[in-house]
Amino acid sequence: MKLLRQGGFAYIWTLMLVAFAGVGLAIASETYATAARRDKEAQLLFIGHEFRQALGRYHNAQGAGGAAQYPLTLDELLKDPRYPGAKRHLRRLYKDPITGKAEWGLLRQQGRIVGVYSLSVQAPIKQGGFRDEDKSLNRKPRYADWLFTYPADLFTGAPAPKTDIIPAITSGGK
Repeated sequence: MKLLRQGGFAYIWTLMLVAFAGVGLAIASETYATAARRDKEAQLLFIGHEFRQALGRYHNAQGAGGAAQYPLTLDELLKDPRYPGAKRHLRRLYKDPITGKAEWGLLRQQGRIVGVYSLSVQAPIKQGGFRDEDKSLNRKPRYADWLFTYPADLFTGAPAPKTDIIPAITSGGK
């Protein structure tokens, strides 16, 4: 009779051990998922800055026409058509790290690209503590509201007219 009691006690301990292991794994997976999202946010900020700097270099290069202008397509950041040789402002067209696709929303003024944004409607984890040039990203409800324009404060005053924000699919990208 004593052996049956001890066997039941060990069984209960085993069940409790399995339950605690399950809870631990659930917590670990949630922590991992949050860390992965934070990493994707950091990648989005890096890529957004790359696009912003490339738009700035393109705008300031002034090309053969002599006037400062923005590109018509993102491909023009890879090879500036205003120069006879290969003039690059961006090394490659990046994928959006949040959506995983080579699609970006394009902010346009007079038909030319002045900025990009993610097409994700997911809510960002990061809500503050941005660089000075990214202070407009504070407390935005969606990644799609993180605008990377040149100059950085292009739309910080009045909101841009809805007709200037055009989602577009880029060609290429890795």
